[in-house]
Amino acid sequence: MTNWQDWIGRTQTAEDILTPGLLTRFRATIDSAEMDLVAPQGIHWCLCVPDAATAQLGADGHPVRDETPQSFLPPVPLPRRMWASSAVKFLAPIAQSAAIARTSTVASVKEKSGSTGSLVFVEVDHVTTANGVAAVEERQTIVYREATTTPAAPAPDEADVDLSGWGWHRSLRPAEPVLFRYSALTFNSHRIHYDRPYAVDEECYRGLVVHGPLTATLLLDLAARELGANRLRSFAFRGVSPAIAGEPLHLVAKRDDDAITLAALGGDGRTVMAAEGTL
Repeated sequence: MTNWQDWIGRTQTAEDILTPGLLTRFRATIDSAEMDLVAPQGIHWCLCVPDAATAQLGADGHPVRDETPQSFLPPVPLPRRMWASSAVKFLAPIAQSAAIARTSTVASVKEKSGSTGSLVFVEVDHVTTANGVAAVEERQTIVYREATTTPAAPAPDEADVDLSGWGWHRSLRPAEPVLFRYSALTFNSHRIHYDRPYAVDEECYRGLVVHGPLTATLLLDLAARELGANRLRSFAFRGVSPAIAGEPLHLVAKRDDDAITLAALGGDGRTVMAAEGTL
């Protein structure tokens, strides 16, 4: 077991501005019809993004993990990295042209063993402010996994998924241009989102992988289409299985008083993402 205590409590800060251009491009990426000067929920994932130099990127497109004092995330030696889950509190809306600051803190590092081998979970707390006012608090869980040589299973047969138990639903097929646009918005160079030979041959997915926060953003957009903008007080999601570009994705939700249950389902009905929110 590696001693990760030196990384717990490590912090970093970043600053940004929610420019009119970024807000317009964000809405265009998710096909949002909103025109308000207040940003949709989920915009915070496109602000204060990592900006490592190209020379500092590893083979997977992520910044190289090392043990230098400047390194924020611990140098976990496992090669596969995924955004496993997030728990978000929306404290205040973020307006166009707001000055943004984000403070991130490594909250915990835990090693575990699973059916696929060794796992390391890193929890990071983020606090985002807009014009000096706390706007979003989030605990993000990142999971690192061992490499695999097992080819992905072929795409499951599409079925008539029963959506009758869900009050709201929207179906789409995330295409490569949407993944490209979201990678650009978030300055995310992880190759599983745009380099299909790498995703298939090196990380053994059956195609390009839809970003976890993009799927979460689409669920937030579904809620906004039904409830109106910036209505959620909290939102938590957990990735269950990968969403693959070009395959059907059913966004569903239902409301029980102030509680919202949401999910993203694959074309065969499997759960891709489970989520919940409160008004």
